[in-house]
Amino acid sequence: MLESVTSSALISALDGLALRQRTIANNIANVNTPNYHAKRVLFEDALAQSVQDGNGVTAARTESSLEPTKLNGNNVNLDTETLSNIDTVLRYQFATQAVEGPFKSMRTALRTN
Repeated sequence: MLESVTSSALISALDGLALRQRTIANNIANVNTPNYHAKRVLFEDALAQSVQDGNGVTAARTESSLEPTKLNGNNVNLDTETLSNIDTVLRYQFATQAVEGPFKSMRTALRTN
């Protein structure tokens, strides 16, 4: 149960989403920093391929955003970051519930006499 492709994929997803949350926070913190380029965390395509290959383990990668820059060379868009953060939080909550499900079932089974 703990070594399944599903559990491995969920753990990889949680790691990627946590990195995305940290990256979004860093982008927002640098919204007014001249020449700062926003970062984007990518892992979904690699994770899907890893699951298809029967593994479920992958690492997220961070890339610089290619969005246009403002006059000060910064390309952080606060609206984009806010929406991305909301999406990421919802995905993280869903993934934690999915990870927690089998453990709840196991605890319930162990309590049953």
